Amino acid sequence: MEKYKSLHLWMIIPMVFMQFGIFRDYWGDFTDNGWSVHIHYWTGTIWYLYLIIQPYYATHGQLVKHRTNGIIGMFLAGGVCITALSMMFRDITNANDAAQFADRFGPFEPWFFIGVAAVEIPMILAFGYAVIMGIVHRKNLESHAWWLISTVFLIMMPALGRGIQNIYVFKNLEDWPNINIMGPTYFTQFLIISMILIAAWKLKKLKHPATYLAVAINIYTCFLEPLGKSEMVELFLRTVIRD
Repeated sequence: MEKYKSLHLWMIIPMVFMQFGIFRDYWGDFTDNGWSVHIHYWTGTIWYLYLIIQPYYATHGQLVKHRTNGIIGMFLAGGVCITALSMMFRDITNANDAAQFADRFGPFEPWFFIGVAAVEIPMILAFGYAVIMGIVHRKNLESHAWWLISTVFLIMMPALGRGIQNIYVFKNLEDWPNINIMGPTYFTQFLIISMILIAAWKLKKLKHPATYLAVAINIYTCFLEPLGKSEMVELFLRTVIRD
């Protein structure tokens, strides 16, 4: 229990990374965002906040609050999954718009948005699985805590990736539209995997299944381009997701 005393402070770091990444995309056009975007942003943000306050309650003699908030948190986690899945039609819409308005989208070709959809589905499913495993192992502090902590690294990519991508594009505007948009994606995954391994090392969870899952999902994201350019993947996604 002692090694988790300061965990709530460490959990602020991924929260800051996530907010940095999504800040411009969300707050920059706040009034233009759809209802589903607002719901997803706030459920995701509150989930990150829960993973700050819950370790604090658990390690500072407030177990009753920890357990009560844990029940509410499971409801919240379901909201994160469902709202993320409900928004995936936007990837297909963006792919269609990129094909129709190529000059405006520049390096963001249709395959990029198809690839985003292809990596987001396993990402969301992995998040849900990690939450369920956190519930299953609720009586085992070590495993319960790490399964839930790992969720922040499973869903960090979309927010952090956008932030890093925005900075990269802005700094290379003179090369538009000949910009390598996969560069920021690879860099994002490197950052996230590094954070996973550092956290796992600190908590002695390098060989935990949650670590393997989080690393695997973020490595899988590196295949966004070939997935997006696969005709079979695109056909499947366009069949199951309607814009």
